[in-house]
Amino acid sequence: MVRRTLGNHRDGPDTLLVTPDTTQTEQMTEEIENLRELVVRARFVLFDFDGPICQLFARHKAERIAASMLRGFGERGLHGLLSEGMRAEVDPQVVMRAVAARHPGSDLITEIEEQLTQEELTATVTAYPTPYADPVIQTWVNTDTRLAVTTNNSARAVTRYLESRNLTHCFAPHIYGRTQNLDLLKPHPHCINRALNAMGAAPSTALMIGDAPTDHEAAGRAGVSFLGYARTDHKAQLLQEAGVRPEHIVRSLEPVLKILRAQG
Repeated sequence: MVRRTLGNHRDGPDTLLVTPDTTQTEQMTEEIENLRELVVRARFVLFDFDGPICQLFARHKAERIAASMLRGFGERGLHGLLSEGMRAEVDPQVVMRAVAARHPGSDLITEIEEQLTQEELTATVTAYPTPYADPVIQTWVNTDTRLAVTTNNSARAVTRYLESRNLTHCFAPHIYGRTQNLDLLKPHPHCINRALNAMGAAPSTALMIGDAPTDHEAAGRAGVSFLGYARTDHKAQLLQEAGVRPEHIVRSLEPVLKILRAQG
């Protein structure tokens, strides 16, 4: 318990006892006020997938997928395609992009992209929903705000996950994922621009929710406001270093849900 003194009376009637619950409530209130304008003015909301909607690789680990991809290169005598440092990479998208950069336009890229898509489809079975994501999505739709998914993951994996949560109707048909042209992955704004054009949305009326600096950069290049979701301190630090204002970074989607429910 913390004592917060009002006036000059240390333990008199003006002393306010501040409990951890009180402090947490005050922090939540401040966070809500910082976000309110950003959330309320959005008429179109573009969600990144892995992070703001779910933790895709919660059990089907990305590190294992990257290792499997790298083993596949070795078994086919293609290990030399990757640099020494890349052979220890734990992010399958980084592996995929590295191959694409070294062999643009090759059939190998199509094969690797499909391999990653199959891994993502498998991962949807054990993906963890991001806390508060489902009610945030459902509540936002009920305010007549239109939603889209703009992601570097496969649109097929996104659709399968949304179907498992009965959320497809909240987004369909506006699910824009990875294409075989890997040059158009975020931070390129291609998927964001596709969503805006399909929905007839002016960038100034849209908000993107993402958890990576590439999401922030893509949103900025498209002229769209950005809300950062940071599940860890490291994620929050990366977003701040990328230029996201600290008050526009949330560690939980709960304050967003509170704002939306207050609107209703």
